[in-house]
Amino acid sequence: MSWSSHIKGFELYLKLEKNLSSNSIEGYKRDVEKLEQYFTQIIDQPKELTIIELQDLQGFIAWVNLIGLGARSQARLISGIKAFFKYLIQENSISTNPSELLEIPKIGRKLPDTLSVEEIDLLVNAIDRSKPEGERNIAILEVLYGSGVRVTELITLKISEIFWEDEFIRIIGKGDKQRIVPVSPKALKHLKIYLNKIRPHLTIDSQYEDYVFLNRRGKGLTRVMIFTIIKQLALKINLNKNISPHTFRHSFATHLIEGGADLRAVQDLLGHESITTTEIYTHLDRSYLRQMILDYHPWANVDL
Repeated sequence: MSWSSHIKGFELYLKLEKNLSSNSIEGYKRDVEKLEQYFTQIIDQPKELTIIELQDLQGFIAWVNLIGLGARSQARLISGIKAFFKYLIQENSISTNPSELLEIPKIGRKLPDTLSVEEIDLLVNAIDRSKPEGERNIAILEVLYGSGVRVTELITLKISEIFWEDEFIRIIGKGDKQRIVPVSPKALKHLKIYLNKIRPHLTIDSQYEDYVFLNRRGKGLTRVMIFTIIKQLALKINLNKNISPHTFRHSFATHLIEGGADLRAVQDLLGHESITTTEIYTHLDRSYLRQMILDYHPWANVDL
């Protein structure tokens, strides 16, 4: 059988037996067609599927790496190739699976974007304080960065959950789990300005009387509104980063870790169930990790 016949059979298999979507099927088909292209056009050595070996597939992967295909795209491509050869085995079209030992490239967890302290200051200073919502928006950014809360936690924050004397707020996080989060004095200062001088002038909807952050109609803010505020400020200062409310959370955690904060403490502040979720922040600054060894390892300063 020809490549085209096997590919057509593979399509039917994915549709009828695997019940995949048309987009997924098309993706698998492209993966196999790319492999065929490699043999017929790139190295000009057309091969029957029955004689393809592991080293042939490794050559193919070396080629896609050479043309600049990223690790994620390579992983998806290899997954498609493996599915194709597994299908051929099931159909008894081949006796051994050459893709069985084909390694999928390791994909590191994507590190989140962070802001420097200077960039956060630029964003805050870009807010127009002459407008009523200016003080509110300053308080929003200060709370995001000063406590590391999620955007949903921010827009649902209640006045009754701010403990001014103790300088912390109570957060209802994912799964309705509560946690106590200290807030920076600077964030509390701007919260007081907004709550005492701006918010009292709003006509507040009865459902939102206890909500901290409100729009001009006296109702709660949406997630989209917070995203919009931040995106507009980034454009205003020509910040060449793709930022969101979550960027402030990432920056909060990163700066704490870089400053020497205990990983478990940061885990509690962020409301992470698993420490492995928090560990991503230790990879953001390798110079910090090196300094940790120099500061705390007993042999770090031994003369050689």
